[in-house]
Amino acid sequence: MTTQTPRRHCSGFTLIELMIATAIVAILAMLAISAYSAYVKRANRTYATNALVNFSQALQRCYSQYFTFQSPCPVATGTATTPDGYYSVTVSVPSSNSYTLTAVPIKAPQINDAQCATFTLLSSGQQQATDSQGADSRQTCWGSG
Repeated sequence: MTTQTPRRHCSGFTLIELMIATAIVAILAMLAISAYSAYVKRANRTYATNALVNFSQALQRCYSQYFTFQSPCPVATGTATTPDGYYSVTVSVPSSNSYTLTAVPIKAPQINDAQCATFTLLSSGQQQATDSQGADSRQTCWGSG
């Protein structure tokens, strides 16, 4: 007669189960990082629009005092960087009654923002934006996104 040894029930994970779980976690992490990165770019766009509006307000205040956007206005022409350092803002005053403000990204992650490569605000109040291909992206960049 043969005696049979009782089988032990082993608990735990096999290597295949562990690798599948690791792969699932890695895929979820990639999706989360990608979504977060896109969110950060969208959120940082407000730095560009706020800077353009602030420069516009300063130029309008100057115009109300001196009836010109040119000198003696302290913001007459030049380039400045937004306080966060993500955008460079260029002020162009071609005549005494018009100006063009342009913001372009200069620092990551915004420099990789293909949807909003440039922001423009004209003295008429017109908002413009282009993507990295030069196509109009005003609604994406100035709108709710």
